[in-house]
Amino acid sequence: MSDNFTPAAVPGAAPDLTDELVSAGVPVELRPWLRHMGVGALVVKMGIVFSHMSAERMVATMPVEGNTQVAGILHGGAHTVMAETLGSFAAAIHAGPDRHALGIEVSATHHRAAAAGLVTGTATAIHLGRTLTVHEVVMTDGQGRRLSTARITNMIRDNA
Repeated sequence: MSDNFTPAAVPGAAPDLTDELVSAGVPVELRPWLRHMGVGALVVKMGIVFSHMSAERMVATMPVEGNTQVAGILHGGAHTVMAETLGSFAAAIHAGPDRHALGIEVSATHHRAAAAGLVTGTATAIHLGRTLTVHEVVMTDGQGRRLSTARITNMIRDNA
């Protein structure tokens, strides 16, 4: 697990986080881009694993266990973490190597609870523009029932 702030083993060298990317299900073609950034400590801690990654559609799973609130159901914040993760990665892919995505708004509506199993998040692009992206993220349980619907907007900026 990496936190993107821990110094590399070799001073001045970026850490190689390929093992983290493999564990998170990042496709081979995206690993060179993320090799020195990883997927982020929160993604690792939450157990998010990607199964499809593109600007138009992003899919991942997350376990309910370990991500619950005091009542024993999936925490509402976990829904939002999944939504922001999927929408932000999709926006970053859309932005390309010379630009970056910054989340500027996220909202979620919770429809039903999940107390066990895996949840699946699917982000679908609503708008992929030059300066903004918008994705809808639908979270479902193992039976395909909708748990929440979220929307995330990312601003696209040029790298400095």
